[in-house]
Amino acid sequence: MSGALPARASVVVVGAGYAGLTAALALRDAGVDVVVLEAADRPGGRVWSVPHPRAHAVDHGGQWVGPTQTRLLALADRFGCARFPTHDEGSHLELWHDGTLHEGTSERDSTAPGHAEYAAAVADIEALAARVELDDPAATPDAERLDATTVASWLDGVPEVARPRLALAVQGVWAVEPRDLSLLHLAFYVASAGGWDQLMRTRGHAQDQRFVDGAQAPALAMAAHLGDRVHLSTPVRAVRDGLVETDRGTVRAERVVVATTPPAARAIVFEPPLPAPRRRWLERSVMGDVAKIHVVYDRPFWRADGRSGQASLYTAHDLPGVVFDNSPADGACGVLVAFVYGDRLRTWAALAPERQRAALLDTLGRLFGAAATRPTDLLVQDWVADPWAGGAYAAVPAPGAWIEYGEHGWRAPSGTVHWAGSETSSLWHGYIDGAIRSGERAAAEVLAALDHPARGQEDS
Repeated sequence: MSGALPARASVVVVGAGYAGLTAALALRDAGVDVVVLEAADRPGGRVWSVPHPRAHAVDHGGQWVGPTQTRLLALADRFGCARFPTHDEGSHLELWHDGTLHEGTSERDSTAPGHAEYAAAVADIEALAARVELDDPAATPDAERLDATTVASWLDGVPEVARPRLALAVQGVWAVEPRDLSLLHLAFYVASAGGWDQLMRTRGHAQDQRFVDGAQAPALAMAAHLGDRVHLSTPVRAVRDGLVETDRGTVRAERVVVATTPPAARAIVFEPPLPAPRRRWLERSVMGDVAKIHVVYDRPFWRADGRSGQASLYTAHDLPGVVFDNSPADGACGVLVAFVYGDRLRTWAALAPERQRAALLDTLGRLFGAAATRPTDLLVQDWVADPWAGGAYAAVPAPGAWIEYGEHGWRAPSGTVHWAGSETSSLWHGYIDGAIRSGERAAAEVLAALDHPARGQEDS
């Protein structure tokens, strides 16, 4: 990887996350001369696995794969990336606003109230999702009203006892607050995943498995396979009539695939300028606010206590929002991963580092006992501070954006510039699998434009 930039390539792909690498791999497999330019010093984008002396590989970004995420599974199989089941055995914990702690399992509801009311609200969401036009959400029946309605407004009509579960679900999946998300985008996202449970549950759903060597392993294998076609530490500054300008030189291309987050795409100068709908779509696509914190222990002590390591906090200010058991496959140590989202992240980020640590460990102690307050290591990845991602997990279009700019601004090519990235996928939107599908779609567009036979479409 890296080395001197070529003066020319048939296609330049901007971004070496899963979307960009997939597009490049499909183009290379079709015999197209392709170059990948990545601003960061590593491939993978929002998927980043860091070696750890005890935990083997710590996934700072995306990490899970489920059985219907067939594109990611196929890539993992192609490159021999082993997987193992997410730990789900034992009781899950729920901490409520009144300080009470409740227990349940993946098969049995917790002792907390509101399950029936929550199920009824989810059924309403599923009914909306069933009507969504996946390839053109703005064409969904009643789309204008749905896109003008925030999830926060919709929650006002839901029984109060069910609201905490739904609000935490929004924070956990979208890394925003319910006021930031339109009902149309929520319904589209649910339809994109194949249902609400696919997003929320573990076994047999989106959180079903993890990668032994971390979720970046397939991306690293793809980048290695592409070899000197991938150039790291090469931020793209401008695309001017097919001339791609970087800090390390320029590359002339017939076609360009931009496979970055919306903030990174907005930072690129385009000449001729992007069409107004695309510019406005990018401007109104805001990354989620999330920090991912790994807390390492000598052993997964909670398992001996009959706990799964999973916890949900339905309180306004307790940190974090959700906890999972993220211990390595070989059980060499215990790892809890804590997610801090939205308003909680803004509150937590304002604290001094020692108070951040104390607040987190205090809550883990309330959940799992005194042993949880004595970790051997604590690693924090605040995605808002990442210079190239600008947040995670994915960008969320502001309420109204689908109606105003979705049809022409979402992913339609802009002249010779094509768009990839998980945010442009119709299926598994916002996930690694969606990023891969978007790369396949963008590559098919390019192959058609270059008069090469396409090797597959995104949603086939």
